[in-house]
Amino acid sequence: MESGLPSNRNEEHGVPKDGSWFAQFRNGSNPWMARYVYAVIFLASNLLAWAVRDYGRNAFPEMEKLKNCQGGRACLGAEGVLRVSLGCFAFFSVMFLSTARTPKMYNCRDSWHSGWWSAKIALWIALTATAFLVPTFIVQIYGEIAHFGAGVFLLVQLVSVISFITWLNDWCQSDKISEKCRMHVMSLATASYVICIVGIVMMYIWYAPESSCLLNIFFITWTLVLIQLMASISLHPKVNAGILTPGLMGLYVVFICWCAIRSEPAGENCIRKAEESNRTDWLTIISFVIALLAMVIATFSTGIDSQCFQFRKKEAPAEDAVPYGYGFFHFVFATGAMYFAMLLIGWNTHHTIKKWTIDVGWTSTWVRIVNEWLAVGVYLWMLLAPVILLRFRQTSEAA
Repeated sequence: MESGLPSNRNEEHGVPKDGSWFAQFRNGSNPWMARYVYAVIFLASNLLAWAVRDYGRNAFPEMEKLKNCQGGRACLGAEGVLRVSLGCFAFFSVMFLSTARTPKMYNCRDSWHSGWWSAKIALWIALTATAFLVPTFIVQIYGEIAHFGAGVFLLVQLVSVISFITWLNDWCQSDKISEKCRMHVMSLATASYVICIVGIVMMYIWYAPESSCLLNIFFITWTLVLIQLMASISLHPKVNAGILTPGLMGLYVVFICWCAIRSEPAGENCIRKAEESNRTDWLTIISFVIALLAMVIATFSTGIDSQCFQFRKKEAPAEDAVPYGYGFFHFVFATGAMYFAMLLIGWNTHHTIKKWTIDVGWTSTWVRIVNEWLAVGVYLWMLLAPVILLRFRQTSEAA
C-alpha cells in the first residue's frame, strides 16, 4: 500500500528525517503508527482483566486491605474485570474528548494523539489503578452501563463489516476492473456459498446430534433461511446487488451463529464439549488466545473505519487532513473496553466463568443470535432502502 506513495511522504506526515520506527514513536510524528500503540495498550488491558479474573486471588493478596472493595474479594473475579475495563474506558474516553473533531495535522491535538506516550501510559496506569479504589456501587453502575456500551460497539462493528463488503462488491463491479475481476468474483462467491453450506452441515452434526436439540436446530435452520433470503433479495432484478455480497454476508452470519452456539454453557446435551468442561487442555487455551486477539483486531480495524459513518457527500480530503478520525478511533476503543468486559464475564455481572474461557453463558448466546439477526436486517435495509426511496419519490412526483 505504501509503495505508491510519493517520495516526500515523510514531509507530508511530519515524520523526521530519521524515519525509523523508534524516532517516529519518540517524536509522535506518525498517526498511523500511533494506532498500533493504542492497540497494544488495549491488549494489555485485556490481558490484565483476564489475569485478575482467573488468577487475581493468588497474585494480589494485598487487595484484601482495600476498604472500597468489600475486603478485596469483590475486586476479583467479575468485578475485577469491570474495574480493569473501567480504567481502560476512562483512558480512551479522555483521549476521545481531547482529540474529537481534530481536522488537521500539525497542531497540538494531533501531537497529543500521536505522541506524548510517556504521559499517556502513565495516565492509563493511573486510571486503571484508580478503578480499584472506587466504591463497589460505582463499579456495579458501570457494569450495567457496559451492557449498553458493548451493544454500541457491536453495532458499530456490524456497520463497518457490511460497509466493507458493499465497498468490495462496488469495487469489483466498477467499470475499470469489472471484466478482469469477473472470474475472481464468481470464484469467491461460489467458495463463500460452499463454505456456508459446509458450515451449516457441520453445525447440525456437532451441535444438533439429537432431535431434542430444538433450540440449536432453530438457530442453524433460521441461519440457513436468512442466507437464502439475502441471496434472493440481492439477485432480484430491482435490487441487482450481485452474488458476492450475500455470499460474504452468509459467511459472516454463519460465523456469528457458530460463535453463539459455542457460547452455550458446557454440560448441555447438545454441546459435545461437555465431557471436557472440567479440564483445561491446549485446545481450550489456544481458542481463548485466538478469541482475545480477534477481539483486539476487530476493535483496531473498526476504529479506523470512520468513513462508513460519514453520511454527508464525501469530498476530497485536504493535504493536511488527519488520515482517520481520531475521535471515532478512541470512541470505538472506549466501547471496546466495555465489550471485552462483557465477553470475559459472559454478559452477566454476577456470573462466574471458568478459567481460560471467554464469552460463555446463555446471555452471550442470545446476544450473538440477536447480533446475527440485526446484521441481516441492516444488510437487507441497505439493499431495499434505495428501491423504497425511489418508489416513494416517483409516487410523490406523480401526485
